[in-house]
Amino acid sequence: MQQDVNTPIHGHETDENARNAQASVDGRPALYGRKVLSFVRRSARLDARLQRAWDAYADTYLLKINAGEGSLDVRDGFVFDQAYIRKTWGNSNPLIVEIGSGQGENVVAAAAAHPETNFLALEVYDPGVAHTMLLAGKQGLENLRIAQVNAPELFKAAADGSIAEVWTFFPDPWPKMRHHKRRIVQPELAADIHRALAEGGVWRIATDIEDYALHVHEVMDGLGDFHNDGTLTVSLPVEHVGKGNADEAASLRHADFVESERFDGRVLTNFEKKGLAADRVIHDFTYRRV
Repeated sequence: MQQDVNTPIHGHETDENARNAQASVDGRPALYGRKVLSFVRRSARLDARLQRAWDAYADTYLLKINAGEGSLDVRDGFVFDQAYIRKTWGNSNPLIVEIGSGQGENVVAAAAAHPETNFLALEVYDPGVAHTMLLAGKQGLENLRIAQVNAPELFKAAADGSIAEVWTFFPDPWPKMRHHKRRIVQPELAADIHRALAEGGVWRIATDIEDYALHVHEVMDGLGDFHNDGTLTVSLPVEHVGKGNADEAASLRHADFVESERFDGRVLTNFEKKGLAADRVIHDFTYRRV
């Protein structure tokens, strides 16, 4: 996860945020427009091992679709369609896109287990990108590529029906109430993913944060163009809590929701192991395009 200079950090606004707020009061244009990001940009220096991996494998795995050096925007006019997929992967195999692939544990394991499927990892954080390339390069994987771009922009550039599945596992929970708008699962992204999915394609989501599970249900369950394929009944609070009052969730009114069994195509990563060790419940979702 990267740190954007226009994002509140640890509950405090950056100088840029303060200037933007003042700009909106004064009627002057804000510095960074109205784009709401689901991540924060951090300047992360690669250690020697990851730098070597970057130098060795970037030409093989990293897509050159950015608007410019250091930009996480997709370049103007770029279209992510079947022609681009065939040119990049060298075939027309089904494509699975993982949003927020982190250190690459899951997507690399999936790519190694399914050479008949193409994979695209979307990750904005430099060390995560480098580590994914390191894991893939060690195995000589040919069916995996990585794009270091803002995920919603990639889906806006995607052609209709170009993607078989989308995976979003353990996204940043943005626990503070005022930051919930930064959560990656949003109606606008859902609309773009629906358009990009092939007929019968699915969006798989997982979180170990109960309040995020409620957020997913609120965004996705009412959409008529997605079907919740879940079969498990779970009880969740029907009101949101934030970082400061999360302990009140158990006393709130609950309701039943439908979720999925654990997706067996997801490897048990170190991140998920930590959640289980902390006794957090893992919530899995499968939303199928209809």
